[in-house]
Amino acid sequence: MTFLAAARFWPILPEPGLIFWTILIFLIFWTLMSKFAFKPIASALAKRNGDIEDALKTAEQARLEMANLKSENEKLLSEAREERAQMLKEARDTGAATIEEAKDKARQEAQKIINNARQEIENQKAQAMREVKNEAGNMALEIAEKVIRRELKGDPSQTSFVNDLVNEIKLN
Repeated sequence: MTFLAAARFWPILPEPGLIFWTILIFLIFWTLMSKFAFKPIASALAKRNGDIEDALKTAEQARLEMANLKSENEKLLSEAREERAQMLKEARDTGAATIEEAKDKARQEAQKIINNARQEIENQKAQAMREVKNEAGNMALEIAEKVIRRELKGDPSQTSFVNDLVNEIKLN
């Protein structure tokens, strides 16, 4: 009894009818809440969870695509570097070939000029030799003519012999 006696002194003492109606209202409220509030909240949470899962999958796909793009970019960059190196090598080779071709052409031209100069020198030398021979021959003839004139001044047989020799030289 002491418990009941102590319970009477409580300022709020629940009565059995109040407990019954409180439990009944709570169960009705809980049923209504589960039907109208908890299900939409649960479906909204499930939808949000699905959206988050989709976003995570999309982010993972984007990350994978970015990794693929990065590897493709690196591959393209390395190919571009290789192509640039190949083009530079070809340009150097072409330049070297052009320089070598120009050198060969210059050597050939120089050899041609040297050969032409040698030929010209030989021609001028031969011409100079002819002129010297002609001049020497002319001088010898003049000397011989003067000597012979002096010796042949009075002899007609020697004059006819000299004329025959002159005619013979003109024919040769």
